[in-house]
Amino acid sequence: VQLQASGGGLVQAGGSLRLSCTASGRNFRVDSMAWFRQAPGQERRFVGRINSGGDTESGMTESEKGRFTISGDNALRMVYLQVSSLKPEDTAVYYCNGRISIATYPWTLSPWGKGTLVTVSS
Repeated sequence: VQLQASGGGLVQAGGSLRLSCTASGRNFRVDSMAWFRQAPGQERRFVGRINSGGDTESGMTESEKGRFTISGDNALRMVYLQVSSLKPEDTAVYYCNGRISIATYPWTLSPWGKGTLVTVSS
């Protein structure tokens, strides 16, 4: 199973982006998918998660709440992070990571894929 985050780019403060996470492979299921972000010089941090029932769990800071929204398709093969009213401090590499099951194997965490860089200019 491979995960690929995309949709990042250079955007002015106040702008919006929709980041996408695509899960690809054969014969697998996704139980939940999470977004993380890693700002320059900082550790990777959990942003939020969506599960197969559509429920979301937030790890967002007060600054991110109301501006970041997680959604996904029913099978969680495509998961999105809508980021609005972007601020320079949102500059980071955004990653996705999921709890998956391949064939009949137990649930496990997916390998980390390449993230997508979001750069917000002031």
